Amino acid sequence: MKFFIDTANLDQIREAQELGVLDGVTTNPSLMAKEGITGRNNILKHYVDICNIVDGDVSAEVIATTFDEMVKEGEELAELHDQIVVKIPMIKDGVKALKYFSDKGIKTNCTLVFSAGQALLAAKAGATYVSPFIGRLDDISTDGLNLIAEIRHIYDNYAFETQILAASIRHTMHVIDCAKVGADVMTSGLSSITGLLKHPLTDSGLEKFLADYNKGN
Repeated sequence: MKFFIDTANLDQIREAQELGVLDGVTTNPSLMAKEGITGRNNILKHYVDICNIVDGDVSAEVIATTFDEMVKEGEELAELHDQIVVKIPMIKDGVKALKYFSDKGIKTNCTLVFSAGQALLAAKAGATYVSPFIGRLDDISTDGLNLIAEIRHIYDNYAFETQILAASIRHTMHVIDCAKVGADVMTSGLSSITGLLKHPLTDSGLEKFLADYNKGN
């Protein structure tokens, strides 16, 4: 399973990259604003800055909601860097845009997916990634992980190449559970990634090893 980090914070992206497990980045205008990055030119520059840190795909989201504007904005984003993946919302014109970019050989990430039917449409249109938001489904007492399993089953039935990118990851168990049900990618904050490092038995075991070693010194 690929690990993406969901942030616009360059320090956190560098930390995840230095850990050696980072495969890409997802971000959006809200995450940009959280880091004080506003204004079209500043946002575009920030996407390039992110691409210069990581080796993998970087999802850059369009703001437009009509086909023509999504195409115009998406082409501008794609020209920024070879690693840019154009992030498109799951709406009717978005599906049309997914097909357009797919035919042009431009990578896409279909975002705001909440049903297997939406994921099927995105795959049919040639999306590179589809992003089901499991945490938001959990928030309304719906099983987000079950959606990942449903999409995995459908994609395997028909050998769709679209990758399942589990989004809205809230904690480390989400990461583990997504790996169990076959998500191709997960994207989360840094804490959910570094949280996988932690176990009390690791800490106590290391403490004992060091104590035993120091007995003879």
